[in-house]
Amino acid sequence: MVKKELDLLEIHCKAVDLGVVDLSCDMASWQLDLLKKNLQKIGLELIDDKKRIMTEKVKTVIIQMVHYSNELPVKKYSDHISDKLGYNYNHLATLFNEVEGITIQQYIKLHKVEKVKEYISYNDLSLGQIANKLNYSSIAHMSSQFKKITGVSPLKYKTIKIKRKNLEDL
Repeated sequence: MVKKELDLLEIHCKAVDLGVVDLSCDMASWQLDLLKKNLQKIGLELIDDKKRIMTEKVKTVIIQMVHYSNELPVKKYSDHISDKLGYNYNHLATLFNEVEGITIQQYIKLHKVEKVKEYISYNDLSLGQIANKLNYSSIAHMSSQFKKITGVSPLKYKTIKIKRKNLEDL
């Protein structure tokens, strides 16, 4: 989609990969404005602020790490993010907090809880297996984080999901 829009506006780029475009030259302001409008029409956003771009890269690494990896990295998340992006973690953390209003650690916790919900809803894993898979130190730690974010325990969440599924099956 993005490549098509760039071609229509005769904007040449080096590469288009997962929503990131590496332009080979500067764009005229009218091209930039038109590209922004065309991307908005298809539900995409052009981010040209360097801080926001880096923040989006941090988010992508976290989402990839939590949702699309079979195992979370054994090393510290801060080291993983820093290694992936090639920047000092403290710099990334400060930037992220400034742009998003939450810390990287809070963002990771939110995504880990979403992954717990997914495992509870779609897998037959025990809470112990889920905690282990997501590198929680214990079931109690996972449950505590889950409850702080969702307002219910993982077991209560599972019970609610089962009741909803049973009602849908009627």
